[in-house]
Amino acid sequence: MSDVTSRARLFAEAHSSGRLLVLPTVWDTWSAHIAAEAGFEGLTIGSHPVADATGSADGENMDFQDYLDTSRRIIGSVDLPVSVDVESGYGLAPAELIERLLGIGAVGANIEDVVHSEGKRVRERTEHADYIAASRQAADEAGVDFVLNGRTDAVKLGTGVFSDPLAEAAERIRLMEQAGARSVYPVGLTTAEQISRLLEAVKVPLNVTAHPIDGHGAGNLADLTALGVRRVSFGPLWQMWLAQQSTAELVRWRS
Repeated sequence: MSDVTSRARLFAEAHSSGRLLVLPTVWDTWSAHIAAEAGFEGLTIGSHPVADATGSADGENMDFQDYLDTSRRIIGSVDLPVSVDVESGYGLAPAELIERLLGIGAVGANIEDVVHSEGKRVRERTEHADYIAASRQAADEAGVDFVLNGRTDAVKLGTGVFSDPLAEAAERIRLMEQAGARSVYPVGLTTAEQISRLLEAVKVPLNVTAHPIDGHGAGNLADLTALGVRRVSFGPLWQMWLAQQSTAELVRWRS
């Protein structure tokens, strides 16, 4: 636990530093090594790319223990803090979820508000905040500065679910910050205006998903930094780009 505790402290300090953190999203030890060798100070493990790499599908379709075993191998292969995307928690109580994540050496987690195992039910605002708060309590009781990245799909779900998705996202990330999230992740943001509006709702880092080559709809790394973004991950986009590049080259070898 001492190694987890020290890595978690470094990860938490990086999140409170005011700097922008780029945390590449990896799916196996190979991708983790590449990101580590490139000099990044932390990594995220994405459920989507891991599912694609293991023949499963995103949306809590993986066996959770299998996912943890994959994550354990990734975490053990690098000398960096690693956060794990656990979707909505795979049906686990927060205390058990945190215990199992600490057991594999994770020092952070994405937790989202869409419960895939219940027909993609969207948790109510306070329900999701309560799940984050209970996770925060479990990590604190374990003595670990665990970085909870509270995710909401409000913007992604759009007006078919919420009358004002951006306002809903703002309220949800505000509640998650109050519950103990050390970063927030409103997925689906595509413009600088959306980012700026949500940055006004919280003081903790706001995570956006960027493409490693094409950047974000709001611009490149310098543009995101100027806006006030303080955390960037790649989601499945790095893996998808590698697949596209590989396909384009491999077809040259067809007879």
